Amino acid sequence: MQTELFFMPTAKTKLSPLERLKKASNLVLQKKVVRLTDGTDFEFWATPLTMAEREQALKGTKDDMNAFAIRLFVAKATFQDGRKMFQAGQIDEMRHEVRAEIMDKVMMAILPNQEEANDLDPKD
Repeated sequence: MQTELFFMPTAKTKLSPLERLKKASNLVLQKKVVRLTDGTDFEFWATPLTMAEREQALKGTKDDMNAFAIRLFVAKATFQDGRKMFQAGQIDEMRHEVRAEIMDKVMMAILPNQEEANDLDPKD
């Protein structure tokens, strides 16, 4: 007779609710490609947004959505190997020396698109 501990998942046991949510989150790097105004593609990688990352990016922004979005982009944009592309000290340079249209595109690429949001069916 085999004894199974409640916290050790086996083939016979189901995942806990938290484990199901974490598994469904699939927090792996995803490739993002944005077409720049010069016609070239800008490629970066990011994991899906978590609540903690969103809260951290919102800190100190006083509900300024541009500040939130650029902080989030800087925090999440990585190379394929996971190395950060940007440092927080580069935010002012981006704000002053990169066209708003370009920054809008890359910042929006970090946020979940409507199709991804629709995939989060509460009935599943």
